Amino acid sequence: MRSPVPRFRDVERQVASLQPVPCVPPCHDRQNTMWFIRDACGIVCAVITWLLVIFAEFVVLFVMLLPSKNLTYSIMNGTVFNSLAFLALASHFRAMCTDPGAVPKGNATKEYIESLQLKPGQVVYKCPKCCSIKPDRAHHCSVCKRCIRKMDHHCPWVNNCVGENNQKYFVLFTMYIALISLHALIMVVFHFLFCFEDDWMKCSTFSPPATVILLILLCFEGLLFLIFTSVMFGTQVHSICTDETGIEKLKGETPRWEKTPCWEGMRVAFGGPLSLAWLSPFTDLSCRKDDTTSIPEAPQGEIIEEDVIEIPLRH
Repeated sequence: MRSPVPRFRDVERQVASLQPVPCVPPCHDRQNTMWFIRDACGIVCAVITWLLVIFAEFVVLFVMLLPSKNLTYSIMNGTVFNSLAFLALASHFRAMCTDPGAVPKGNATKEYIESLQLKPGQVVYKCPKCCSIKPDRAHHCSVCKRCIRKMDHHCPWVNNCVGENNQKYFVLFTMYIALISLHALIMVVFHFLFCFEDDWMKCSTFSPPATVILLILLCFEGLLFLIFTSVMFGTQVHSICTDETGIEKLKGETPRWEKTPCWEGMRVAFGGPLSLAWLSPFTDLSCRKDDTTSIPEAPQGEIIEEDVIEIPLRH
């Protein structure tokens, strides 16, 4: 039978990271506050992501669809493209502003360890960086400055870690970006064919040179992000199906946990049985409400000095 906090090899503890870190008493995380990482690089990347989507919207609407003489073509493609773009930005926002599964900071106290009711002889590990008891498969993120449960990687494009609580939103973000990129590329091809057959002055409200430049930029952006997000989408789905995160694969960690079957992993990651809710960034992960592996709030107390804590044997 697996223990509540199994043994875990602290693969991140290197000589350079063993500098003294002042541990403060645990201040309880407020559950209703929005999660946001104040990282300059991540914020810039997130803003660039939104600007690129807005640029694609501008070119699709004002260069290709509104000047089109075919009203049905414009309405259908405009509806599909704008719906996918809205879902992509909503997914990005949820991935960025959802707690990825952070372990409560500073919970490495004697009172907290006693509340876990561990068996004598069990060993738990304290993260020397955030002074938290590290649960199984948790890794410390140097950007978020927290230990994250089932951390896959830290993505600057969403300015957040991808962990057990926001992986669904990250998968949806990559999927919708790939779809709007593919849709934009198809519309660019049709628009070029239409303009070659007709007068360039009639196929756009912009001048021919400006139209060509905008379409080439959109084509380059669409092709680049179609490849990038398709690869990311595939690796995330593969990670869910194999029940092995990206950082675990990168570090070559030997799985010591009972692997979840592919379909069960998808059900857990997307918050329930297969339904349209899987495609919505507005639905929460309802199946995690009663998750017994969640980390309870730490009782107040002083931080334990040792990084490796063994539960003493009873005499």
